[in-house]
Amino acid sequence: MIKTDILIIGAGPVGLFTVFEAGLLKLRCHLVDALPQVGGQLSEIYPKKPIYDIPGFPSILAGDLVDNLMEQIEPFKPTFTLGERAEQLERLEDDSFVLTTNEGTKINAPVIAIAGGLGCFEPRKPPIENIASFEKKGVSYMIKNPDVYKDQRLVIAGGGDSALDWTIYMADVAKEVTLVHRRSSFRGALDSVEKVMELHKANKIKLITEAQVVGLSGNGKLNSVTIKHKTEGKLEKETDYFIPLFGLTPKLGPIADWNLSITKNSIDVDTYDYQTNVPGIYAIGDINNYDGKLKLILCGFHEATLMVQSAFKRVYPDKKLSFKYTTVMGVEGF
Repeated sequence: MIKTDILIIGAGPVGLFTVFEAGLLKLRCHLVDALPQVGGQLSEIYPKKPIYDIPGFPSILAGDLVDNLMEQIEPFKPTFTLGERAEQLERLEDDSFVLTTNEGTKINAPVIAIAGGLGCFEPRKPPIENIASFEKKGVSYMIKNPDVYKDQRLVIAGGGDSALDWTIYMADVAKEVTLVHRRSSFRGALDSVEKVMELHKANKIKLITEAQVVGLSGNGKLNSVTIKHKTEGKLEKETDYFIPLFGLTPKLGPIADWNLSITKNSIDVDTYDYQTNVPGIYAIGDINNYDGKLKLILCGFHEATLMVQSAFKRVYPDKKLSFKYTTVMGVEGF
């Protein structure tokens, strides 16, 4: 079982910054996220989108902000469980909690900080009748470990940044990559679109636009997909994996069953320290609710700062908290 001081659910920007503030107080952090990489929405949905309301940065790309946050927290050595969803929560006799993920990983901590943005993200699945029967048998909704697809045949579906970026990356990993998109134009970054077109012209990938995957076939494991083209009708394409990358839908998920006070899919908190109605469980960032709430990364940073002060008192009830300035001590001084 993994043991830590603060278990942070959500490895988005607010969850990552919590590690920094906690580290200044000598509190250890472990982060759990259903996505296979850190950054939350910033990494999964719009890594190349500029953000304009981060202090000190007139403009910064979402992906660069995540990189900077990771560099900022590196001295505090946080640990991560990625690609696993927070499922069950149990309170022990010593008043600490044990979280169990959907993969059976268990983490013990006296403090839970829910920093899940808009909730856990669930993939948007295409309306293919038998798709569920091929999940983990050739159908994946996200790429956790690219090495799994080495020398394999892939059909990727989608037209956003995630589909484009993975198509570009997999061109050098997989045996064959086919990108299917229902439109002739893409929603992703222009640079990514241009790279995909160049790969197609160089015959390094196959590109099928104005089409969509409508069927899956296989005996226990996927071996082909049916693609319906706007003008050419249906065609069968042999493949080892089908990866639809249609974005993610935010939901509270199992957290909704943790006896927390919830208003309109958001967790109610006390603005004194952003604690929920369950002692020891806090909620920060877009996932929480209070009068005057603004869903901004900046506000989440502020909430994280106050939350860890309260968390320190719960982790070390007999210790006196002495607040210091990083401008005086530096990070290494804490």
